[in-house]
This record gives sequence, structure tokens and C-alpha cells, in this order.
Amino acid sequence: MTHSDILIIGGGIAGMSAAFFLAKAGKSVTVLEREDQPGYHSTGRSAALYSETYGPKIIRKMSTASRDFFITPPDGFTDHPILTPRGIIMTAAPGEEAKLDEILTEGRANGANFVSLTPAELKEIIPVINTDLIASAAHETDAMDIDVHALHWGFIRQFKSLGGTLITKADVCAISKTDGTWQVTLGNGQTHSGDIIVNAAGAWVDDIATKAGVKPLGITPKRRTAVMVDLPSDVNAHGWPLVASLDESLYFKEDAGRLLVSPADTTPTEPHDVQPEELDIAITIDRLMTATSIEVRRPGESWAGLRSFFADGDPVSAFDPADGSFYWLAGQGGYGIQTAPAMGEYAASLICGGGIPVHMEKLGITEDALSATRPSLVTGK
Repeated sequence: MTHSDILIIGGGIAGMSAAFFLAKAGKSVTVLEREDQPGYHSTGRSAALYSETYGPKIIRKMSTASRDFFITPPDGFTDHPILTPRGIIMTAAPGEEAKLDEILTEGRANGANFVSLTPAELKEIIPVINTDLIASAAHETDAMDIDVHALHWGFIRQFKSLGGTLITKADVCAISKTDGTWQVTLGNGQTHSGDIIVNAAGAWVDDIATKAGVKPLGITPKRRTAVMVDLPSDVNAHGWPLVASLDESLYFKEDAGRLLVSPADTTPTEPHDVQPEELDIAITIDRLMTATSIEVRRPGESWAGLRSFFADGDPVSAFDPADGSFYWLAGQGGYGIQTAPAMGEYAASLICGGGIPVHMEKLGITEDALSATRPSLVTGK
């Protein structure tokens, strides 16, 4: 049996970012990942975008808190920039203008560069867009694409260089606790022990909690679909920003001369190796053809990923209220990539007893917002 200060269950972006910061703080850390490779279910299937105006309030704050890391990662973290220019255009249907104005006001107050667009101005940027359905739009010019692979494997490499251990094909079968020490037994019979467990198992966090004798918090995995679409020969999408409807019913972005399209679906499902449904693919294509002049005769490759949510839509990063050695790091939904540096640093700081990092306190980030006991975690309100 090998012993570590901390056992992290889950080698996706949440688990590996926390692992890096914990190892940096001098803790001995072992990460247990059930798949052959880390990041298989959610991290590796993300079309990640960095925007400080995207997502719920706590997500927006955590995204801002991650900015410096993305721009200036540690030496040797990656060979090329994590962020590359993209931009995002949000489109508002009639009746949604006030909601868009609210987002613009908050974004500009936080330093985001927004340009308001009339439907005609939008058409100049995205010639295929159907402006009959759009009342107004806004272009966040400094939104960025995130190189998910570079970010995830940067955390992994740095974690290993600090002495951390990552074990793949580590399917957790049983968890017990004796004399204050956790024992985690894997499917191959190996047992690993640790003083603290960090539950970063994504869609499987409630299952891990149950095995540990901890009350589940009520995670709901949700399926999200993505489809690749070929563009007509007379359409050049190079340099287009990502285009997203304010009601989150569609987004698309150029990808190597094609379009990556998603209906932004959030269909509740069981935790598993999720695959795209034919109906969702058809809905994706229909929405794209309604929103644009693009005719899709045959969709390209498609895939689906899991985005996991608690009842109120916000993540949890906190010790369990009934067990101060079991830490929840889950429920990031579709925002786990863009908040990973801050979420990892935050979790490591709390686990090590350091409280909220100062630069996050200045942004108004509180433990209550990410606690495992907040009332909205149950009510969703």
C-alpha cells in the first residue's frame, strides 16, 4: 500500500489543476484516473473558449482570477501560448436586448472589450447570418480560444516534475477509512491510502461519495453535442469569432476551414461514455440552417461530452460538512477549462489551510459561493 498526503480521484482538468497546486505547496499527491488517459470524458471533448463574461457569476469571477495564469503560465508549462485570439459574438433575439445590455455593462466594468453591433454590422462580419431573427449583437473582441491539450498536459507535466504520481486505469472499487486514514481499493486489487480525498471524478462524484460513505450532493451529468459541418466553397470563415445565441440554443465557430456547431444541449443522462444521439445531430443542423444561409446536406463527424451540474448550476469546491478530510471539487458544468487555474489554486489553498488566495478575495470570491452547504445547492434557487 502506498500512502500520500492527498488522494485525488479524477484526472481531468479539475483534478490535475488541483494536483499541480497541491504538489507545488509541498504535498505528496497521487491522482487516480479510471480511464486509459486523463481527460477522456469531458476535458478532452471541450470546445473551450476563454471569456470573462461567460457563465454564472462565480464562474465569471473564477475566469477573471485565471487570466494571469493563462497569459503567463509557469516556466516550462507549455511550448506555445495557451490562449489564441478568437472573439465571441453574442446575438440577441427580439425581447432579449435588455439582457444583452446587462451583460455588456458588467463585462465592460470588468475590463472586457465589447463592441455593440447592429444586425447590419453583424452581417458584415458573418455574411451567412440570418439577421431577420436578431435584434442586436455584441462582439467581445478579446475572448480567446483555449488550447485544452496544452493546458491539461501542462498541469500533468508540472505535477509529475514536482514528484506527483498519476495512475491511469485506476477504477475505484471501494473506499474505507480507518483511524483517520482513507484507503482506496482499485479494480486490480491495489490499495492506496491518503489523509485527504479530493473528489474530482466529474459525472461520477456522487458514486465516489457513496463508496466513501459520504452523502452525495446531487450531481446531474448532462449531454452536450457537437457536429462538424463543411462550408460552401464560396464561404471563407477564417477569422470569424465564435457566434452564440444569448438563449444558449446554438453556437458555432470556424475550425480548420469547417464549422464546429453545437445546439448547446444539456440533456440529463447517466454517467457513462456518452455518444451523440441522432435526434440531437438533426436538431443541431436544423438550428444552424435556421440561423444562417448554410445548407447542410450531410453532417460531418459528431461527438458528445458530459457537463456535470449541481442543482443551482454553480460548482462546489469545499470540504464535506460531515467529514473534514473529504473534499468536493465538482460541478463545473461547461466552465471547467476556463476556470481551471483559479479553481485548482483555490482548492489547494483551502485544503492546505491557507484560506482564499488574496487576489481572489479582491474579486469578491467567498467560500459561501462554493460551499457544500449553500441552500441553493438543494433548492436550485
